[in-house]
Amino acid sequence: MELILPKDYHPSLSVRDTEAAIVFIRETFQDKLSQALNLQRMSAPMFVEQSTGLNDNLNGIERPVAFDMKAIPNDTIEVVHSLAKWKRLALKRYGFMMHEGLYTNMNAIRRDEDLDNFHSIYVDQWDWEKIISKQERNETTLKAAVEKIFSAIKAIEAELIRRYPGSVYRLPDKVSFVTSQELEDRWPDLSPEEREDKIAKEKRAVFLMKIGDKLQRSGKPHDGRAPDYDDWSLNGDLLFWYEPLGKRIEISSMGIRVSEESLLSQLKKANVEERASLPFHKMLLAGQLPYTIGGGIGQSRLCMMLLGKAHIGEVQASIWPKDMIEDCAKDDIFLL
Repeated sequence: MELILPKDYHPSLSVRDTEAAIVFIRETFQDKLSQALNLQRMSAPMFVEQSTGLNDNLNGIERPVAFDMKAIPNDTIEVVHSLAKWKRLALKRYGFMMHEGLYTNMNAIRRDEDLDNFHSIYVDQWDWEKIISKQERNETTLKAAVEKIFSAIKAIEAELIRRYPGSVYRLPDKVSFVTSQELEDRWPDLSPEEREDKIAKEKRAVFLMKIGDKLQRSGKPHDGRAPDYDDWSLNGDLLFWYEPLGKRIEISSMGIRVSEESLLSQLKKANVEERASLPFHKMLLAGQLPYTIGGGIGQSRLCMMLLGKAHIGEVQASIWPKDMIEDCAKDDIFLL
């Protein structure tokens, strides 16, 4: 997506007021999230050993930031892309019980990200994971978690409106559910991105389910997903229509995690069956890890949306190309 410069954009909050609002959103939302899903805040790593297989491979083409370490000379250390697999292992290691979970502040560097209004090389998320039973690995469980997250976002919106009247982007009152196959059936000639824009504009808030497997008409996935954390039949993205930019904005990617059976199936489909020999994958296949549901919720994305900002750089400090900084400044968009 190219940089969008909305016409007649003028931020309603100063930089200092924006920073105060960001602090309020971050501190308040994580409390509401933990209460809604029964989560405990835990510390998490910024980097992991490559040999563990714990890093998120995303679409399989992104290069992690990597370095060597004096104390462990025979392994490569990678800055995390996300904590999708680490969280599931942590639930076992730390003795969490059924229907208990954790959340953490996840900070990542995605060096190959294409930069635009919504994307930065710096990623900040609330990463969360919760233990469920094998019998709860179904759409009912997934949709219930989505509803709780949506309710937590709406609760923050209401409190922000009281604090900053006139400076909050108003959200719809309910979230809808649709599958990637339903979108392809409805708009077969559009790209996946165009389909997401269409359904987000129509519903204003939608959870797009079943991402990663091949679609029936095109024979291609709606979008890429690593084969070894989400179950492709029980996952999805939470999208909102964002009127200031005339585009959908993704706030959360989440799902019920792979079982032993779906892991083997998805590794085969992705042609990466060799991953089954990695330590994390061997534990999962041996039935040594709990069944879980989890995801990530973009901190800067949520702040950007609720505060009606035109660029994610208005709510997070990152690195931007010089021409982007200059183009934004001409349109009253100040990048931190």
